[in-house]
Amino acid sequence: MMDLLYFIGAFVAALGILITVHEFGHFWVARRLGVKVLRFSVGFGKPLWSRRVGKDEMELAIGAFPLGGYVKMLDETEGEVPPQDVHRAFNRQKIWKRMAIVVAGPLFNFLFAILAYWAVYMIGVDGVRPVVGKVMEDSIAQQAGFHAGDVILSIDGMEVQSWDHRRLYLFQRALDRVPVTIEVRNAQGQLKTHRLDLSGLSVEKVSASLLERGIGLVGFLPEPLPVIGVLEPGPASRAGMQVGDRLVAVNGQPVDSWGALVQLISKSPGNPIRITAERDGARQDFTVTPDAVEQDGKTIGRINIRPRFSDIPADMLVKVRFGVTEALTEGINNTWSMSVLTLEMLYRMLKLEVSSRNISGPITIAQYAGYSAKAGVSQFMLFLAVISISLGVLNLLPIPVLDGGHLMYYIIEAVTGSPLPERVLVLGQQAGVALLIGLMVLAFYNDLTRIFQ
Repeated sequence: MMDLLYFIGAFVAALGILITVHEFGHFWVARRLGVKVLRFSVGFGKPLWSRRVGKDEMELAIGAFPLGGYVKMLDETEGEVPPQDVHRAFNRQKIWKRMAIVVAGPLFNFLFAILAYWAVYMIGVDGVRPVVGKVMEDSIAQQAGFHAGDVILSIDGMEVQSWDHRRLYLFQRALDRVPVTIEVRNAQGQLKTHRLDLSGLSVEKVSASLLERGIGLVGFLPEPLPVIGVLEPGPASRAGMQVGDRLVAVNGQPVDSWGALVQLISKSPGNPIRITAERDGARQDFTVTPDAVEQDGKTIGRINIRPRFSDIPADMLVKVRFGVTEALTEGINNTWSMSVLTLEMLYRMLKLEVSSRNISGPITIAQYAGYSAKAGVSQFMLFLAVISISLGVLNLLPIPVLDGGHLMYYIIEAVTGSPLPERVLVLGQQAGVALLIGLMVLAFYNDLTRIFQ
């Protein structure tokens, strides 16, 4: 229950920060261009707090529903405007001013991401040394000549400081299906150069697990203990098992490692087994019936638990840190790469090359918000940067009701010399709302599928 509250709190805090940044972009540019702002609200619904400030008596407000926000500007299409303020109404502004105000929200999201990356990389972010722990058989990495113990030094001439440091770059190169050159120092201390051929890599494998499942390079992992670290809905939780239980035997057969435990459980899909666990110094037996799950063409048993890992040795930990200029360059490059990658993945989803299951909803985002907040300020800032980029990109899509939709209308107006008819605008709004509702339903479905499967 405490974890749930923690995740919800982190999620609300993240959205509150990013929506405030987005709306502040609209607000700041509108004020600079002479448009009168009536209200700046973080959240929707009845105001929990409000105050009027400045000579225009603009209302600052915090709404009861925190998952949103808006800036209300003086506009003749939304109500009467006093004659003395007509020149400050949004609808009376030149097209370039309206376009600038609309674009400002997403641009401030990108700016926030750059500054977040910049701050984190100047302070330093914890990581794991870029050491190859395992090379998967028949993988691209094995064909390229990688071996366990190789230390990755650079990718296409760019220094690599941690295992995750250049993952975004690899994503893009994998989507482009072009080779990359990786310099390593092998276990004998010799410098080697390997060429990874990504031309045959399927688009479906360009995901968070690209290095491991797509390329076949597994980094250093601490030893997984036969202790329940994460308990998901499923057979184990229904049987009464708990996080922290140390599993010592399956059907009377001793278990001394997580690998041995998985092997024994996977042999019994749909068949009851007896698992002996230690809890608070006492042993308990649980009767568990593993779910039958298809994996690599085989039916295996699974009880929906994940291990607790031993601590990472101090000599395997690194802190990725840059100077002021280098950190800013990293921030700009990461923001650009993530933006391009987001657009490309959306485009490939429309072409049915990438599964729509990659779309995540608020439940998954809340989980990651909680995990990153628990990991520390740096990780939470990196999480905020990624979500801020996603908000910026999505808001620029040419979908009515989003900033990109309004921008599209203004471009059409600039080309034709007149605004679109009211009927067209209403139909566009309805279509945009329907599309966003459909995307939200799909995102919720994906979230729930991940939880229960």
